Amino acid sequence: MKTNVAVFYGCRSVEHEVSIISAVQAMHSIDREKYDVTPVYVTKSGEMYTGEKLFTIEEYRNLPELLKSCKKVNFARENGKVLMKYENSGLFSKQKTVAIDVAFPVVHGTNCEDGTIQGFFEFLDLPYVGCDIISSAVGMDKAVFKDVLKNAGLPVLDCLCYRAREYMTDKENITNSILNKIGLPLIVKPVNLGSSVGISKVNTEAELDEALTLAFSFADKVLVEHAVTAIREINCSVLGDADNCEASVCEEPFMNDEILSYEDKYMGNSKNGGQSKGMASLGRKIPAELNEDKSNEIRTLACNIFKAIGANGVVRIDFIIDTDTDTVYANEINTIPGSLAFYLWDATGVPYKELINRLIDLAFKRQRNRDNLTYTIDTNILSGVSFGGAKGAKGSKI
Repeated sequence: MKTNVAVFYGCRSVEHEVSIISAVQAMHSIDREKYDVTPVYVTKSGEMYTGEKLFTIEEYRNLPELLKSCKKVNFARENGKVLMKYENSGLFSKQKTVAIDVAFPVVHGTNCEDGTIQGFFEFLDLPYVGCDIISSAVGMDKAVFKDVLKNAGLPVLDCLCYRAREYMTDKENITNSILNKIGLPLIVKPVNLGSSVGISKVNTEAELDEALTLAFSFADKVLVEHAVTAIREINCSVLGDADNCEASVCEEPFMNDEILSYEDKYMGNSKNGGQSKGMASLGRKIPAELNEDKSNEIRTLACNIFKAIGANGVVRIDFIIDTDTDTVYANEINTIPGSLAFYLWDATGVPYKELINRLIDLAFKRQRNRDNLTYTIDTNILSGVSFGGAKGAKGSKI
């Protein structure tokens, strides 16, 4: 009997469309001899749909028409199983509930990759692929991620963080603080977005307000850090869990500007008349041209970072090298990387189908471990509760 894998993607995120590309790639690479695949497309308003046409990337060019051919669904736990239920199916409908064995989130960005959808799966007690709630949240918040790595003795650039209201009510002092403590040039980032959305490099004081305003349009909290000018960007993926993990070969992405943009990552091929393939469209050198010592240093750092945040599944960690000092810094982690970083694992000798098999195996391993934990205590504290006839809890005694 095949395992039923529900692939969740889309969601209320600025990286919604990137998620669709990554998910459709993944669904076409899942071993159909081992797994049945149920697509679960989550709209930007949070509604969930399933249907056969969701497997075809060209169908997403007209979303309203696509959704007309799909069925709206929801999920519930009943009799020890997680069931996908069709909404408005009616008494005589042929649509039946579908038992889901494992969730495979292929989501990017806030309101999903940040631990939100992971919490939904844990509430259902449904095994799921990838990082858990805490590691997802840490990985999404760039400032918290830096703090965790600093505490673990791992190399990151120093930064300052501000909230929108704080900046709007005290622009002059905050601007002076940034210039004095960070200096120019610098980078401004929303703390909880990926895909290079809302990120700016600031070379002059006059550019700072515009960069902060842009970042605050995407997030309530922004991060400011020094911009390394003599820079190489190197990415590395990690696969595994707390017990055992391994690093992929490294890659060096190519940039059209001073920072790697959303267009560089996802639109490079389509701008030349081709079809975007998500992160697989990005111009890159694999493996990166690094000497053996530097490659091993980055791969070891990647595994240490993976363990420091308690990651699970597959992640991609983006590093920068200050070529003036040959110093490596961890830049950010993608807990559900674009295209699941399959191109890095393919170059490492792990085909996409095998990568997905390993991810699903890791999901079930974690669930088995959690099933051995105690979540309830055999007691009935409510048997001694009395409010003394009062309607509220005021003056209640236990």
